Amino acid sequence: TIDSRLQKYAEEAVNNQMRILQRRFYSVWGDEDPWEDSEGNKIDYPARAVKNIDSYKYLTGKYKNQPDSVEYYLNLKKKMKVFTWRGDRDTTFSTMDSIGYYGKILNTGMMTLDPFNGKIKVWIGGINNKFFKYDHVNQSKRQAGSTFKPFAYLAALESGMSPCDTFEDRPVSIAYQNKGKTEYWEPKNADYTNSYRQMSLRWAMGKSVNTITAQVTEKVGWDNVVKWAKECGIDSHLQSVPSVSLGSNDVTVFEMVRAYGTFLNKGVRTDPILVDKITDQDDNVIEEFVAKTKRVLSEEMAWLMLYMFRGGMDEPGGTSQALWEWDLFKKNNQIGGKTGTSSDYVDAWYMGITKDLVTGVWIGCDERTAHFKNG
Repeated sequence: TIDSRLQKYAEEAVNNQMRILQRRFYSVWGDEDPWEDSEGNKIDYPARAVKNIDSYKYLTGKYKNQPDSVEYYLNLKKKMKVFTWRGDRDTTFSTMDSIGYYGKILNTGMMTLDPFNGKIKVWIGGINNKFFKYDHVNQSKRQAGSTFKPFAYLAALESGMSPCDTFEDRPVSIAYQNKGKTEYWEPKNADYTNSYRQMSLRWAMGKSVNTITAQVTEKVGWDNVVKWAKECGIDSHLQSVPSVSLGSNDVTVFEMVRAYGTFLNKGVRTDPILVDKITDQDDNVIEEFVAKTKRVLSEEMAWLMLYMFRGGMDEPGGTSQALWEWDLFKKNNQIGGKTGTSSDYVDAWYMGITKDLVTGVWIGCDERTAHFKNG
């Protein structure tokens, strides 16, 4: 089902943009290592990661009670071929050098779906399959960040609210039970400020206001956010917690694209397919495949959600407005979408919707302690 033209454009875009983002990542950190815990404390990632590789297990078995020998061989430089953004490169690295080098490389996953028939049009599992044999579309699970917020707003609309209903952007403190104890969750906006303005649901989602999303989640119940995310197409286990709508759970790009496709397909969830038919050498059809579908939302609800998504372009401070510079609005083309950044800027997402396609993109390091310093 892959569209060769779209796949080519997507691969070119990924190659060009990932180079830019990698340079930006290096410039942000300079000579400093990017591996930190949630408190900002430095982590010796190579020292931790090396214990999981075969050569470390071999060396520690061969040189029992001889840590100096193990360290010597792990730091012994040897010729190897490594990935670079300009192609394969022959260099001289030690095992520890290699772990540190690859621990700073940004990767990505991207998928485009036609939700009306379930055909996958673009699939990019990573930056280079030769060096990174891991699919970041359907294998890798990462925190979805704010791309998960629409499920809270969907739950709100399903409960009877409208896109025009308002909440105040103010500090919030939400009480919840954790192992029998009352705890409090106090989410902050991305810029750590509050406007104290009354904002419509559409504006709040378009601007990605955390405090209002948290209030909406509390009002509809985090169990309902989980329920509607599951209905739309999220299969991964979701913890029903106050922060669920801010994307605290791990999901795949594949799941997110399927779920967003439900909104575009008038409330019908469609299971994506990669193969639509199998033929023999004489073009006789051996087998055909049709995507499985299920109605999970009313057409009206799906339309309202598309209206909400366009708020990222239309509402003041909408987080999708960087797309204006790309001149994508010819022939009255309408675009909706949602940005997402996980805690500590570890993961970056964008979910885009046009009149006939849904695309999801994730970017980040495979090592989760590596992160940007800002969004």
